[in-house]
Amino acid sequence: MTEERIARLNELARKSKTVGLTPEEKEEQAQLRQEYLAAIRQSLEAQLDNVYIVEEDGTQTKLKKKGQGPLS
Repeated sequence: MTEERIARLNELARKSKTVGLTPEEKEEQAQLRQEYLAAIRQSLEAQLDNVYIVEEDGTQTKLKKKGQGPLS
């Protein structure tokens, strides 16, 4: 998500607190929020893909997604 789109989302948030939003602006705000959340989730997944658990014997085990481990 670009800085301009984040700035627009913040602008709409400020406007909603002061004068309110038109239906078109509310729709735009909802769309921008969804894009923002998707970008956050993608970033978090990318970080977690690079996480390893170091076992006591020194071996490294890649962190697995929920539902893929032996305890699921």
